[in-house]
Amino acid sequence: MSKAPAISRRSRSRELLAQALYQAQLTGQEHAELAGQFVERDEYARVDKDWFREILKGAMAHRAEHEADISELADRPFDQIDPVEIAVLLVGLEELRHHPEVPFRVVINEAVSVARRFGAEDGHKYVNAILDKAAARYRQPEKAVVRR
Repeated sequence: MSKAPAISRRSRSRELLAQALYQAQLTGQEHAELAGQFVERDEYARVDKDWFREILKGAMAHRAEHEADISELADRPFDQIDPVEIAVLLVGLEELRHHPEVPFRVVINEAVSVARRFGAEDGHKYVNAILDKAAARYRQPEKAVVRR
């Protein structure tokens, strides 16, 4: 009998971040209010707390630039993109643009995993395509090394 692989604290952070950013889209809540609510959730005990706080703060602060990226890289108007996919993309774009210490492949794989878990049936493919384009833009030197 094989066990499913353990989910890392950082992976759990990304799942909770997607939920928080989804909620932000629906409610218009700001960073401090969201952070306060999500720290109270049971799931918060199992996340990388520093990573959660840092990415939530950054994704909210850079939200306009991330949404502009999504609009530019997407093949449909922004308002036609599923809010769950947008939430996952906000996390991924924050990591790609502002956390070069995280390899772009990790960012994309983690985002695809979260999109598979919470998004629409093929939403993970859409997330993958947009983040791959973003990685080509923001992680060009890293992508060039990987291709060799």
